[in-house]
Amino acid sequence: MNKIEVCFSPELIHLHELRGKIVVVVDIFRATSTMVAALAHGVREILPFADLEACRKMQDKGFLIGGERNGLTAPGFEMGNSPVAYLQGNYSGRKLAMTTTNGTQAIEKSRGAQEILIGSFPNLQATVTYIQKKEKDVLIHCAGWKGRFNLEDSLYAGALVKSLESTHYADEDGALAMKSLFEKEGHDLKSYLSQASHAKRLQNHGIESDIDFCLTLDLYELVVKVDGRGFLVGVK
Repeated sequence: MNKIEVCFSPELIHLHELRGKIVVVVDIFRATSTMVAALAHGVREILPFADLEACRKMQDKGFLIGGERNGLTAPGFEMGNSPVAYLQGNYSGRKLAMTTTNGTQAIEKSRGAQEILIGSFPNLQATVTYIQKKEKDVLIHCAGWKGRFNLEDSLYAGALVKSLESTHYADEDGALAMKSLFEKEGHDLKSYLSQASHAKRLQNHGIESDIDFCLTLDLYELVVKVDGRGFLVGVK
């Protein structure tokens, strides 16, 4: 069997070996959920940026630009970080440049892995199936919140550990703990995660529909991965 482990924050990624592993980057509220939604509804590819200004400049190259800081759309950007904004397919065929408070930073810090996948609840089973065909060790990289642990990304990690238990074993405490938490609370994600600090931040911005989407399981049979150019692409 292959091994699975969890990194709870980009600030801790230096403690983990990336080489030879599949790294699953997860930012449930909302970056990775938004990336999956955008690609599932026709966006051609996504170029993630850690830096706000570098992302903004991509508008001059014909990209749709999405920017978020502290839960709000960054000034001067066409899009924020809402998955619901893409569900009507209004941006089909466009290329998207995207920067967020936590998620795109985690992608940047995952470079060096054999493969980087984008994890969300709406494509959980597709991601599980893809990983099980690869027979590689897995590291789940939680984006957290400004370097700190957060509940929603870590609970997704538990869901992935649980879903992969037939092919991957967890031998470190973080993965074991999150698997146990998901087994206890995963039957009602929305109720449990309503107490999460970032869920409350988003509720204060009046975007409960985003939260509902982000906690819906298996909407898409779509795997999202980082290709050789550094773009996120959807693979069915």
